[in-house]
Amino acid sequence: MDQDAELVRRLRAGDESAFVELVHRYQPRLLRLARATVGSHAVAEEVTQETWLAVVRGIERFEGRSSFKTWLYRVLLNRAHTAAGKEQRAGLPHEQLDECFGRDGHWDITPLPWADRVDDAIVAAKLAERLPELLARLPAAQRQVVMLHDVEQVPCEEITAMLGISDGNERVLLHRGRTRLRAMLAGEIGASR
Repeated sequence: MDQDAELVRRLRAGDESAFVELVHRYQPRLLRLARATVGSHAVAEEVTQETWLAVVRGIERFEGRSSFKTWLYRVLLNRAHTAAGKEQRAGLPHEQLDECFGRDGHWDITPLPWADRVDDAIVAAKLAERLPELLARLPAAQRQVVMLHDVEQVPCEEITAMLGISDGNERVLLHRGRTRLRAMLAGEIGASR
């Protein structure tokens, strides 16, 4: 029996130390994945905390058809995508709100009216159409990891198994691929204005 399965068994039996060990093992990874998904450290921490609450409340529903890690990541990603959608609809991420207000409580940076954001939405739609071409310009290993992780939402451990690479190598390829995509997109945004 693998360590996670034993910890899940103990958690189901009410062993709090098993929960502590799972948190210790996965918290940094969950926080990184959440941060990559939602973009804000504060929201990522909130999503991660909600994920652990869901684990405690739903551990009995974990059927073991996938590994605990895969199940845990799926729980996190579901919450992260929901939170990212809420953040996008709300406008500014939490970390930027403090920068908008002065000491007197008045706006230092006035929010843009909705109509002013239409141009940004049009540019974003055009860039989304360009994404397949931009992805094709990435080196093959980076493109595979970005596609599997960000587009197909395949868990990291499954990506490493599919591609025969280490966990660390997968994270490096993902980071470098995303960085290159951001640079290409930033270049296109700059050229379109």
